[in-house]
Amino acid sequence: MDYREVYRQWCTDPYFDEETRKELLAIEGDEKEIEDRFYRQLEFGTGGLRGVIGAGTNRMNIYTVRLATQGLANYIIAQGGQEKGVAIAHDSRIMSPEFTREAALCLNANGILTYVFDSLRPTPELSFAVRELGCMAGIVITASHNPREYNGYKVYWEDGAQITPPHDKNILAEVAKVTGFSQVRTMDKAAAEAGGLYRTIGSSLDDRYMEELKKQSIHPEMIREMAGDIKIVYTPLHGSGNLPVRRVLKELGFTHVYVVEEQEKPDGTFPTVAYPNPESPKAFELALNLAKKVDADIVLATDPDADRLGVYCKDQNTGEYVSFTGNMSGMLIAEYILRERTANGTMPKNPALVETIVTTDMAKAIASAYHVKLIEVLTGFKYIGEQIKFFEEQNTYQYVFGLEESYGCLAGTYARDKDACVAVMMLCEVAAWCKKHQMTLWDAMVDMYEKYGYYREGLETLTLTGVDGTRKMKQMMSGMREHPPVMLGGNKVLAVSDYLADTRLEIASGDKTKTGLPSSNVLYYELENQAWCCVRPSGTEPKIKFYFGVKGDSLQDAEAKLGALKDDLLKQG
Repeated sequence: MDYREVYRQWCTDPYFDEETRKELLAIEGDEKEIEDRFYRQLEFGTGGLRGVIGAGTNRMNIYTVRLATQGLANYIIAQGGQEKGVAIAHDSRIMSPEFTREAALCLNANGILTYVFDSLRPTPELSFAVRELGCMAGIVITASHNPREYNGYKVYWEDGAQITPPHDKNILAEVAKVTGFSQVRTMDKAAAEAGGLYRTIGSSLDDRYMEELKKQSIHPEMIREMAGDIKIVYTPLHGSGNLPVRRVLKELGFTHVYVVEEQEKPDGTFPTVAYPNPESPKAFELALNLAKKVDADIVLATDPDADRLGVYCKDQNTGEYVSFTGNMSGMLIAEYILRERTANGTMPKNPALVETIVTTDMAKAIASAYHVKLIEVLTGFKYIGEQIKFFEEQNTYQYVFGLEESYGCLAGTYARDKDACVAVMMLCEVAAWCKKHQMTLWDAMVDMYEKYGYYREGLETLTLTGVDGTRKMKQMMSGMREHPPVMLGGNKVLAVSDYLADTRLEIASGDKTKTGLPSSNVLYYELENQAWCCVRPSGTEPKIKFYFGVKGDSLQDAEAKLGALKDDLLKQG
């Protein structure tokens, strides 16, 4: 059927509820809108679903959630995981509770046990729950930091990480086999509960998660000593971080924690911020206003599912609040963990620091300084979580910290996904350490620049929606493969890694080697003067992303080099 026929089916078939049919009849005659909603089935990528909420095959709704879940159910059954079950969590977004219920009841109708949180929880707590409850898989209903009109569906496997090969491709194949709603099963919630298939997760798991967070603290005694001197402003941006973040800070002893009242309560419409992303300066407007009133030392924001952390810190010299990128806050935590664990003798044997290929090269310098193995993986924290599994299975390294540039990190192995709750906790501990030594976080960051070099990084995104956008992204990636640049930002291109072809080409010699990483639609350029850049389409949004990094002799020098590289790179598209 073409998209018009599918549209008519959704408008008339009683399988779809009255509200759905009414929504679709209201767009009759709007050919562009109908095409966008029905030109394809919402793609189940290697991580799950993400899309605009609404009626249609290319939208997030209870029907597309059921289709995806039926495919997942078929795979779990093939793996013999029915009795192990699936843990399910959700954040504050519109329709998150409804999508959670539909996913659970579809699994239940297939004879699969589910453990469902009674209300919103952070994504990293779901990762923890999968392993803690011995589940076969996990689902989080969230669109992370996307705008309010989005929701999503992320799948985890029994190791607690988001699905990686071979499970990602195998699940995707099973989802693709579910081509009609007649193949989808569901059941009544009361019957599922009565049959012991639908189980609610109690507060005891929150307590166990909290204990694991607190175990990551290196100097709890120092926190207790300095906590009264630190002023912290925090905003959950209407998301799931409010309760766990406040709880862990309180239990560690921090006494001056000010929460942005207007953004405290969960609300999927995000009434005070159009884009609930802690990477965006606009998301910090209310928090910074409060910080100035209370003279806060640090200002923190977590995204709706509490896996990303944004940071501002007061510069005592200027009195202004300085923003930190995810690379900067991650490096502060990494340096603190490696330095303090080395000093107090708690560094494990064969320690490893794990980062993605688009994360700051300062991580390499820090790992080298503390004789820690540095391992790089593809973009996506699931590959960092996967490394923890490999370390345990192969008895090779001991994980000490992992981070990605997109404001996500993880201390400890209790979870296998980035955790803003533990990031808040660790960064506040670093701030307490700085306070004890008459420093600020910004002073500590400058010290790191002086010690390791002025590493600076940037990210530019180009949004390309709809059918034309998908086509344009493919053309851009093909163009860069067919006509690779020889100079970028005044630097010679030394090598090009094409992770889709699994090749690394040395420009001078012409030698080709394998990348050693899984296949992915990513191009990475190694440049002169320790500069680099990377291009890839987003796996969760209609965007193409340009990453780039440099090393300078000063902040001004690094910024100038970064600007030149950005300008040149964007011309390639």
